[in-house]
Amino acid sequence: MSETGQSWHLEFKAHPAEAHRVREWAAYRLSHPDAAQVANELFVSVLASGTQTVEMTLSTAGRRARITAAGSVELKLHHSHGPGLSIVASLSTHSGVNTDGCGLWAQLTLKDET
Repeated sequence: MSETGQSWHLEFKAHPAEAHRVREWAAYRLSHPDAAQVANELFVSVLASGTQTVEMTLSTAGRRARITAAGSVELKLHHSHGPGLSIVASLSTHSGVNTDGCGLWAQLTLKDET
């Protein structure tokens, strides 16, 4: 069984007003009821690091979707393990910090479209 997918990448200004656009973008691209909330929490956590922009990436492969938010500043412990990340952890199947320490990711399981 092959896993085909898609990937979308968009850069947002590091400003709280952009959170609404992030939620809309994620909800439009991913068919998961929690995608917008997870994208929002990742965006807000990276935004708090003081970066100038937040790069959001949405990727699908088979029944999996991955949401990534990354900035140019290494996240402090309270940005990578704060209350928003508790929400992400409870809504996603897996989540973590990017290897460079400047971003966060979460994996969701999409519903079968049969």
